Amino acid sequence: MRIVKLTKETTGKLLEELLKRSPNSYSAYEGKVNEIIEQVRTRRDEAVFAYTKQFDGADISADNVLVTEAEIQEAYRQVDPSLLEVMRKSLVNIRSFHEKQRQQSWFTTEASGILLGQKITPLKTAGVYVPGGKAVYPSSVLMNVVPAQVAGVGRIVMTTPPDRDGNICPSTLVAAKEAGVDEIYKIGGAQAIAAMAFGTQSIPKVDKIVGPGNIYVALAKKAVFGYVSIDSIAGPSEILVLADETANPSYAAADLLSQAEHDEMASAILITTSMELAQKVSQETGRYLKTLSRSQIIQKSLDSYGYILVADTMEEAVEAANEIASEHLEILTKDPFETMTKIRNAGAIFVGAYSSEPLGDYFAGPNHVLPTNGTARFFSALSVDDFIKKSSIISYSREALEPVYQDIVRFAEAEKLTAHANSIRVRFEDSEK
Repeated sequence: MRIVKLTKETTGKLLEELLKRSPNSYSAYEGKVNEIIEQVRTRRDEAVFAYTKQFDGADISADNVLVTEAEIQEAYRQVDPSLLEVMRKSLVNIRSFHEKQRQQSWFTTEASGILLGQKITPLKTAGVYVPGGKAVYPSSVLMNVVPAQVAGVGRIVMTTPPDRDGNICPSTLVAAKEAGVDEIYKIGGAQAIAAMAFGTQSIPKVDKIVGPGNIYVALAKKAVFGYVSIDSIAGPSEILVLADETANPSYAAADLLSQAEHDEMASAILITTSMELAQKVSQETGRYLKTLSRSQIIQKSLDSYGYILVADTMEEAVEAANEIASEHLEILTKDPFETMTKIRNAGAIFVGAYSSEPLGDYFAGPNHVLPTNGTARFFSALSVDDFIKKSSIISYSREALEPVYQDIVRFAEAEKLTAHANSIRVRFEDSEK
Protein backbone atom coordinates (compact mmCIF):
# COMPACT_ATOMS: atom_id res chain seq x y z
CA MET A 1 0.00 0.00 0.00
CA ARG A 2 1.18 3.54 -0.71
CA ILE A 3 2.41 5.50 2.32
CA VAL A 4 1.76 9.26 2.30
CA LYS A 5 2.53 12.02 4.78
CA LEU A 6 -0.71 13.42 6.21
CA THR A 7 -1.17 17.10 5.42
CA LYS A 8 -4.11 19.36 4.63
CA GLU A 9 -3.20 18.99 0.97
CA THR A 10 -3.06 15.17 0.98
CA THR A 11 -6.34 14.97 2.90
CA GLY A 12 -7.98 17.30 0.39
CA LYS A 13 -6.75 15.27 -2.58
CA LEU A 14 -7.88 12.06 -0.92
CA LEU A 15 -11.38 13.44 -0.36
CA GLU A 16 -11.56 14.43 -4.03
CA GLU A 17 -10.58 10.90 -5.07
CA LEU A 18 -13.11 9.29 -2.74
CA LEU A 19 -15.94 11.50 -3.98
CA LYS A 20 -15.42 10.14 -7.50
CA ARG A 21 -16.89 6.88 -6.17
CA SER A 22 -20.20 8.51 -5.24
CA PRO A 23 -23.38 7.49 -7.10
CA ASN A 24 -23.84 11.22 -7.69
CA SER A 25 -20.98 10.89 -10.19
CA TYR A 26 -22.76 8.27 -12.29
CA SER A 27 -24.67 10.68 -14.55
CA ALA A 28 -23.79 8.67 -17.65
CA TYR A 29 -26.18 5.94 -16.48
CA GLU A 30 -29.09 8.18 -15.51
CA GLY A 31 -30.72 8.25 -18.96
CA LYS A 32 -31.02 4.47 -19.11
CA VAL A 33 -32.27 4.26 -15.54
CA ASN A 34 -34.92 6.92 -16.15
CA GLU A 35 -36.06 5.07 -19.27
CA ILE A 36 -36.49 1.84 -17.28
CA ILE A 37 -38.44 3.66 -14.58
CA GLU A 38 -40.78 5.31 -17.06
CA GLN A 39 -41.39 2.03 -18.89
CA VAL A 40 -42.26 0.26 -15.64
CA ARG A 41 -44.46 3.15 -14.55
CA THR A 42 -46.52 3.02 -17.74
CA ARG A 43 -46.36 -0.64 -18.85
CA ARG A 44 -46.10 -2.11 -15.34
CA ASP A 45 -45.82 -5.94 -15.28
CA GLU A 46 -45.12 -6.12 -19.00
CA ALA A 47 -42.03 -3.93 -18.67
CA VAL A 48 -40.81 -5.61 -15.47
CA PHE A 49 -40.91 -9.08 -16.99
CA ALA A 50 -39.35 -7.91 -20.27
CA TYR A 51 -36.41 -6.31 -18.44
CA THR A 52 -36.00 -9.42 -16.27
CA LYS A 53 -35.68 -11.49 -19.45
CA GLN A 54 -33.26 -8.97 -20.97
CA PHE A 55 -30.96 -8.50 -17.98
CA ASP A 56 -31.28 -11.78 -16.05
CA GLY A 57 -32.24 -14.19 -18.82
CA ALA A 58 -35.16 -15.53 -16.78
CA ASP A 59 -38.72 -16.15 -17.95
CA ILE A 60 -40.70 -14.52 -15.16
CA SER A 61 -44.43 -13.86 -15.34
CA ALA A 62 -47.34 -13.10 -13.06
CA ASP A 63 -47.63 -16.85 -12.49
CA ASN A 64 -44.15 -17.35 -11.01
CA VAL A 65 -42.86 -13.94 -9.90
CA LEU A 66 -43.89 -14.55 -6.27
CA VAL A 67 -41.70 -17.04 -4.40
CA THR A 68 -43.83 -19.91 -3.10
CA GLU A 69 -43.71 -21.60 0.28
CA ALA A 70 -42.55 -24.78 -1.51
CA GLU A 71 -39.56 -22.90 -2.94
CA ILE A 72 -38.70 -21.60 0.52
CA GLN A 73 -38.88 -25.07 2.05
CA GLU A 74 -36.63 -26.40 -0.73
CA ALA A 75 -34.15 -23.63 0.12
CA TYR A 76 -34.08 -24.82 3.73
CA ARG A 77 -33.13 -28.28 2.50
CA GLN A 78 -30.22 -26.83 0.53
CA VAL A 79 -28.76 -24.52 3.20
CA ASP A 80 -26.08 -25.94 5.47
CA PRO A 81 -27.62 -26.43 8.95
CA SER A 82 -24.54 -24.84 10.56
CA LEU A 83 -25.09 -21.65 8.52
CA LEU A 84 -28.75 -21.60 9.55
CA GLU A 85 -27.69 -21.89 13.19
CA VAL A 86 -25.32 -18.93 12.81
CA MET A 87 -28.05 -16.88 11.11
CA ARG A 88 -30.38 -17.53 14.02
CA LYS A 89 -27.74 -16.51 16.57
CA SER A 90 -27.06 -13.35 14.60
CA LEU A 91 -30.78 -12.60 14.39
CA VAL A 92 -31.07 -12.71 18.17
CA ASN A 93 -28.35 -10.07 18.49
CA ILE A 94 -29.69 -7.88 15.68
CA ARG A 95 -33.23 -7.96 17.01
CA SER A 96 -32.13 -7.31 20.61
CA PHE A 97 -30.11 -4.26 19.55
CA HIS A 98 -32.88 -2.78 17.42
CA GLU A 99 -35.57 -3.34 20.04
CA LYS A 100 -33.69 -0.83 22.20
CA GLN A 101 -34.32 1.78 19.48
CA ARG A 102 -38.10 1.60 19.76
CA GLN A 103 -39.80 4.92 20.44
CA GLN A 104 -43.11 5.48 22.19
CA SER A 105 -45.75 8.10 21.56
CA TRP A 106 -45.77 10.79 24.26
CA PHE A 107 -48.16 13.49 25.44
CA THR A 108 -48.04 16.41 27.89
CA THR A 109 -51.04 18.19 29.36
CA GLU A 110 -51.67 21.42 31.23
CA ALA A 111 -54.57 22.29 33.52
CA SER A 112 -55.68 25.07 31.15
CA GLY A 113 -56.66 22.49 28.55
CA ILE A 114 -53.50 22.19 26.42
CA LEU A 115 -52.46 18.77 25.17
CA LEU A 116 -49.30 18.42 23.08
CA GLY A 117 -47.56 15.28 21.98
CA GLN A 118 -45.99 13.09 19.36
CA LYS A 119 -47.65 10.04 17.86
CA ILE A 120 -45.37 7.26 16.57
CA THR A 121 -46.78 5.27 13.63
CA PRO A 122 -44.95 2.50 11.77
CA LEU A 123 -44.96 2.58 7.98
CA LYS A 124 -47.65 0.47 6.34
CA THR A 125 -45.36 -1.19 3.79
CA ALA A 126 -41.60 -1.45 3.25
CA GLY A 127 -39.66 -2.87 0.32
CA VAL A 128 -36.26 -4.50 0.75
CA TYR A 129 -33.97 -4.83 -2.27
CA VAL A 130 -31.43 -7.67 -2.14
CA PRO A 131 -28.68 -8.01 -4.78
CA GLY A 132 -28.19 -11.34 -6.51
CA GLY A 133 -25.37 -10.80 -8.99
CA LYS A 134 -21.64 -11.17 -8.28
CA ALA A 135 -22.17 -12.00 -4.62
CA VAL A 136 -24.98 -13.00 -2.26
CA TYR A 137 -25.39 -11.32 1.12
CA PRO A 138 -27.92 -13.00 3.44
CA SER A 139 -26.50 -10.81 6.22
CA SER A 140 -27.91 -7.76 4.42
CA VAL A 141 -31.33 -9.40 4.35
CA LEU A 142 -31.27 -9.63 8.13
CA MET A 143 -30.00 -6.08 8.59
CA ASN A 144 -32.63 -4.50 6.34
CA VAL A 145 -35.61 -6.54 7.47
CA VAL A 146 -35.20 -6.66 11.26
CA PRO A 147 -35.50 -2.90 11.98
CA ALA A 148 -38.64 -2.75 9.81
CA GLN A 149 -40.13 -5.68 11.67
CA VAL A 150 -39.21 -4.27 15.09
CA ALA A 151 -40.74 -0.93 14.09
CA GLY A 152 -44.02 -2.71 13.39
CA VAL A 153 -44.21 -2.31 9.60
CA GLY A 154 -47.38 -4.04 8.48
CA ARG A 155 -46.12 -5.59 5.24
CA ILE A 156 -42.49 -6.26 4.32
CA VAL A 157 -41.83 -7.26 0.71
CA MET A 158 -38.51 -8.20 -0.83
CA THR A 159 -37.27 -8.18 -4.41
CA THR A 160 -34.15 -9.95 -5.64
CA PRO A 161 -33.00 -10.96 -9.14
CA PRO A 162 -33.41 -14.60 -10.19
CA ASP A 163 -30.87 -16.73 -12.02
CA ARG A 164 -31.53 -17.85 -15.61
CA ASP A 165 -33.70 -20.69 -14.37
CA GLY A 166 -35.87 -18.36 -12.32
CA ASN A 167 -34.45 -19.46 -8.97
CA ILE A 168 -33.30 -17.42 -5.99
CA CYS A 169 -30.20 -18.20 -3.93
CA PRO A 170 -31.27 -20.57 -1.11
CA SER A 171 -29.43 -18.65 1.64
CA THR A 172 -31.22 -15.45 0.61
CA LEU A 173 -34.62 -17.15 0.83
CA VAL A 174 -33.83 -18.71 4.20
CA ALA A 175 -32.56 -15.41 5.61
CA ALA A 176 -35.74 -13.67 4.42
CA LYS A 177 -37.97 -16.29 6.00
CA GLU A 178 -36.07 -16.24 9.27
CA ALA A 179 -36.13 -12.43 9.44
CA GLY A 180 -39.87 -12.21 8.77
CA VAL A 181 -40.35 -11.08 5.15
CA ASP A 182 -43.98 -11.41 4.06
CA GLU A 183 -43.50 -11.69 0.27
CA ILE A 184 -40.50 -12.29 -2.00
CA TYR A 185 -40.54 -11.34 -5.69
CA LYS A 186 -38.14 -12.57 -8.38
CA ILE A 187 -37.16 -9.27 -9.94
CA GLY A 188 -34.02 -7.15 -9.67
CA GLY A 189 -32.30 -4.04 -10.96
CA ALA A 190 -33.80 -0.62 -11.60
CA GLN A 191 -37.02 -2.30 -12.73
CA ALA A 192 -37.53 -3.76 -9.24
CA ILE A 193 -37.06 -0.33 -7.64
CA ALA A 194 -39.57 1.21 -10.06
CA ALA A 195 -42.06 -1.59 -9.45
CA MET A 196 -41.95 -1.07 -5.69
CA ALA A 197 -42.11 2.73 -6.08
CA PHE A 198 -45.19 2.81 -8.36
CA GLY A 199 -46.73 -0.65 -8.08
CA THR A 200 -47.64 -3.05 -10.89
CA GLN A 201 -50.32 -5.70 -11.31
CA SER A 202 -48.08 -8.20 -9.47
CA ILE A 203 -45.75 -6.07 -7.32
CA PRO A 204 -47.19 -3.93 -4.51
CA LYS A 205 -46.36 -0.25 -4.11
CA VAL A 206 -44.44 0.37 -0.87
CA ASP A 207 -43.87 3.39 1.35
CA LYS A 208 -40.10 2.99 1.67
CA ILE A 209 -37.35 1.15 -0.23
CA VAL A 210 -34.16 0.03 1.50
CA GLY A 211 -31.25 -2.17 0.57
CA PRO A 212 -27.99 -2.10 -1.41
CA GLY A 213 -27.47 -2.60 -5.13
CA ASN A 214 -25.39 -1.76 -8.18
CA ILE A 215 -25.14 1.58 -9.97
CA TYR A 216 -28.53 1.12 -11.66
CA VAL A 217 -30.23 0.30 -8.38
CA ALA A 218 -28.62 3.26 -6.62
CA LEU A 219 -29.65 5.69 -9.35
CA ALA A 220 -33.16 4.23 -9.49
CA LYS A 221 -33.58 4.79 -5.76
CA LYS A 222 -32.41 8.36 -6.22
CA ALA A 223 -34.89 8.88 -9.08
CA VAL A 224 -37.95 7.56 -7.21
CA PHE A 225 -37.20 9.42 -3.97
CA GLY A 226 -40.20 11.62 -3.28
CA TYR A 227 -42.67 9.10 -4.65
CA VAL A 228 -41.43 6.83 -1.88
CA SER A 229 -38.90 7.19 0.89
CA ILE A 230 -35.49 5.52 0.61
CA ASP A 231 -32.77 4.68 3.10
CA SER A 232 -29.82 6.22 1.23
CA ILE A 233 -27.94 6.17 -2.05
CA ALA A 234 -25.08 3.95 -0.99
CA GLY A 235 -21.66 3.99 -2.60
CA PRO A 236 -18.87 1.39 -2.48
CA SER A 237 -17.75 0.09 0.91
CA GLU A 238 -15.03 1.81 2.91
CA ILE A 239 -12.97 1.39 6.05
CA LEU A 240 -10.69 3.73 7.95
CA VAL A 241 -8.36 2.34 10.62
CA LEU A 242 -7.05 4.84 13.17
CA ALA A 243 -3.93 3.49 14.89
CA ASP A 244 -0.90 4.41 16.95
CA GLU A 245 2.36 2.59 17.62
CA THR A 246 0.64 0.09 19.96
CA ALA A 247 -1.49 -1.42 17.18
CA ASN A 248 -0.92 -4.92 15.87
CA PRO A 249 0.07 -4.50 12.19
CA SER A 250 -1.36 -7.89 11.24
CA TYR A 251 -4.76 -6.93 12.66
CA ALA A 252 -4.74 -3.55 10.90
CA ALA A 253 -3.75 -5.08 7.55
CA ALA A 254 -6.34 -7.85 7.79
CA ASP A 255 -9.08 -5.36 8.63
CA LEU A 256 -8.21 -3.07 5.72
CA LEU A 257 -8.38 -5.99 3.30
CA SER A 258 -11.71 -7.17 4.71
CA GLN A 259 -13.37 -4.19 3.04
CA ALA A 260 -11.13 -3.95 -0.03
CA GLU A 261 -12.38 -7.38 -1.12
CA HIS A 262 -15.95 -6.09 -1.53
CA ASP A 263 -15.39 -4.09 -4.68
CA GLU A 264 -12.68 -2.67 -6.92
CA MET A 265 -14.01 0.76 -5.90
CA ALA A 266 -13.91 0.02 -2.17
CA SER A 267 -11.71 2.26 -0.05
CA ALA A 268 -9.27 1.10 2.65
CA ILE A 269 -7.37 3.78 4.59
CA LEU A 270 -5.00 3.60 7.57
CA ILE A 271 -4.20 6.78 9.47
CA THR A 272 -1.40 6.32 11.99
CA THR A 273 1.10 8.32 14.00
CA SER A 274 3.76 5.63 13.53
CA MET A 275 5.86 5.31 10.35
CA GLU A 276 7.09 1.95 11.63
CA LEU A 277 3.51 0.67 11.88
CA ALA A 278 2.75 2.06 8.44
CA GLN A 279 5.59 0.10 6.87
CA LYS A 280 4.69 -3.09 8.71
CA VAL A 281 1.01 -2.84 7.69
CA SER A 282 2.04 -2.35 4.07
CA GLN A 283 4.19 -5.47 4.28
CA GLU A 284 1.39 -7.47 5.92
CA THR A 285 -1.12 -6.56 3.23
CA GLY A 286 1.30 -7.90 0.64
CA ARG A 287 1.66 -11.13 2.59
CA TYR A 288 -2.10 -11.64 2.94
CA LEU A 289 -2.72 -10.93 -0.73
CA LYS A 290 -0.83 -14.09 -1.66
CA THR A 291 -3.47 -16.28 -0.01
CA LEU A 292 -6.81 -14.45 -0.20
CA SER A 293 -9.37 -15.69 -2.74
CA ARG A 294 -10.38 -12.22 -4.00
CA SER A 295 -6.82 -10.91 -4.26
CA GLN A 296 -7.29 -9.40 -7.72
CA ILE A 297 -10.26 -7.31 -6.57
CA ILE A 298 -8.38 -6.33 -3.41
CA GLN A 299 -5.29 -5.26 -5.34
CA LYS A 300 -7.29 -3.05 -7.71
CA SER A 301 -9.10 -1.50 -4.75
CA LEU A 302 -5.81 -0.75 -2.96
CA ASP A 303 -4.21 0.61 -6.12
CA SER A 304 -7.06 3.06 -6.65
CA TYR A 305 -8.36 3.89 -3.17
CA GLY A 306 -5.96 2.37 -0.64
CA TYR A 307 -3.84 4.74 1.45
CA ILE A 308 -1.64 4.75 4.54
CA LEU A 309 -1.48 8.28 5.91
CA VAL A 310 1.18 9.10 8.52
CA ALA A 311 0.29 11.94 10.88
CA ASP A 312 2.54 13.86 13.28
CA THR A 313 0.01 13.73 16.12
CA MET A 314 -3.11 11.80 17.04
CA GLU A 315 -5.01 15.09 17.04
CA GLU A 316 -4.19 15.53 13.34
CA ALA A 317 -5.11 11.91 12.67
CA VAL A 318 -8.50 12.32 14.35
CA GLU A 319 -9.16 15.57 12.48
CA ALA A 320 -8.49 13.82 9.17
CA ALA A 321 -10.72 10.89 10.16
CA ASN A 322 -13.56 13.29 10.91
CA GLU A 323 -13.10 14.99 7.53
CA ILE A 324 -13.16 11.67 5.67
CA ALA A 325 -16.24 10.50 7.66
CA SER A 326 -15.80 6.85 6.79
CA GLU A 327 -18.54 4.22 6.67
CA HIS A 328 -16.55 1.98 9.05
CA LEU A 329 -13.96 3.35 11.48
CA GLU A 330 -11.74 1.12 13.60
CA ILE A 331 -9.74 2.49 16.53
CA LEU A 332 -6.51 0.63 17.38
CA THR A 333 -4.85 2.94 19.88
CA LYS A 334 -3.48 2.69 23.40
CA ASP A 335 -6.71 4.12 24.85
CA PRO A 336 -9.32 3.48 22.13
CA PHE A 337 -12.30 4.65 24.19
CA GLU A 338 -10.63 8.00 24.86
CA THR A 339 -9.94 8.32 21.11
CA MET A 340 -13.54 7.34 20.35
CA THR A 341 -14.87 10.37 22.25
CA LYS A 342 -13.17 12.64 19.70
CA ILE A 343 -14.79 11.00 16.66
CA ARG A 344 -17.72 13.00 15.29
CA ASN A 345 -18.19 11.48 11.86
CA ALA A 346 -18.38 7.74 11.19
CA GLY A 347 -21.09 5.30 10.22
CA ALA A 348 -20.02 2.72 12.79
CA ILE A 349 -17.11 2.87 15.25
CA PHE A 350 -15.24 -0.31 16.20
CA VAL A 351 -13.32 0.16 19.43
CA GLY A 352 -10.31 -1.96 20.34
CA ALA A 353 -8.20 -4.75 18.88
CA TYR A 354 -10.88 -7.43 19.07
CA SER A 355 -13.69 -5.42 17.47
CA SER A 356 -12.87 -5.93 13.81
CA GLU A 357 -15.31 -4.70 11.18
CA PRO A 358 -16.74 -8.11 10.15
CA LEU A 359 -18.05 -8.46 13.71
CA GLY A 360 -20.46 -5.65 12.83
CA ASP A 361 -21.20 -7.02 9.38
CA TYR A 362 -22.52 -10.31 10.67
CA PHE A 363 -23.07 -10.73 14.35
CA ALA A 364 -22.79 -8.01 16.99
CA GLY A 365 -26.26 -6.55 16.41
CA PRO A 366 -25.86 -2.89 15.28
CA ASN A 367 -26.95 -2.36 11.71
CA HIS A 368 -24.38 -2.70 8.94
CA VAL A 369 -26.33 -0.50 6.51
CA LEU A 370 -24.23 2.65 6.94
CA PRO A 371 -23.65 6.04 5.29
CA THR A 372 -20.86 6.15 2.68
CA ASN A 373 -18.89 8.75 0.72
CA GLY A 374 -18.61 11.22 3.59
CA THR A 375 -22.35 11.27 4.29
CA ALA A 376 -21.66 10.08 7.85
CA ARG A 377 -21.28 13.81 8.51
CA PHE A 378 -25.08 14.04 8.47
CA PHE A 379 -26.57 10.52 8.04
CA SER A 380 -26.87 7.61 10.45
CA ALA A 381 -27.02 3.83 10.28
CA LEU A 382 -30.28 2.20 9.21
CA SER A 383 -32.48 1.86 12.28
CA VAL A 384 -36.00 1.43 13.59
CA ASP A 385 -36.40 5.21 13.15
CA ASP A 386 -36.26 4.71 9.38
CA PHE A 387 -39.52 2.75 9.46
CA ILE A 388 -41.68 5.04 11.59
CA LYS A 389 -43.40 8.40 11.19
CA LYS A 390 -43.76 11.05 13.87
CA SER A 391 -46.99 13.04 13.91
CA SER A 392 -47.34 16.09 16.14
CA ILE A 393 -50.49 16.21 18.29
CA ILE A 394 -52.00 19.61 19.22
CA SER A 395 -55.18 20.15 21.23
CA TYR A 396 -56.26 23.42 22.90
CA SER A 397 -59.47 24.08 24.79
CA ARG A 398 -61.25 27.43 24.39
CA GLU A 399 -59.93 28.42 27.80
CA ALA A 400 -56.34 27.68 26.71
CA LEU A 401 -56.63 29.49 23.36
CA GLU A 402 -58.39 32.65 24.56
CA PRO A 403 -55.42 34.29 26.35
CA VAL A 404 -53.16 33.91 23.30
CA TYR A 405 -55.45 34.09 20.26
CA GLN A 406 -54.77 37.76 19.60
CA ASP A 407 -51.02 37.04 19.53
CA ILE A 408 -51.61 34.44 16.83
CA VAL A 409 -53.83 36.83 14.84
CA ARG A 410 -51.13 39.51 15.03
CA PHE A 411 -48.48 37.06 13.78
CA ALA A 412 -50.65 35.92 10.86
CA GLU A 413 -51.53 39.49 9.85
CA ALA A 414 -47.83 40.44 9.93
CA GLU A 415 -47.33 37.79 7.24
CA LYS A 416 -50.37 39.12 5.37
CA LEU A 417 -52.15 35.78 5.76
CA THR A 418 -55.57 37.12 6.65
CA ALA A 419 -57.33 33.76 6.26
CA HIS A 420 -54.98 32.36 8.89
CA ALA A 421 -55.87 35.23 11.19
CA ASN A 422 -59.58 34.79 10.52
CA SER A 423 -59.39 31.07 11.33
CA ILE A 424 -58.36 32.03 14.86
CA ARG A 425 -60.44 35.19 15.28
CA VAL A 426 -63.74 33.59 14.22
CA ARG A 427 -63.69 31.45 17.34
CA PHE A 428 -63.92 34.53 19.55
CA GLU A 429 -66.31 36.78 17.60
CA ASP A 430 -68.89 36.50 20.36
CA SER A 431 -66.48 37.85 23.00
CA GLU A 432 -65.20 40.68 20.76
CA LYS A 433 -68.70 42.18 20.27
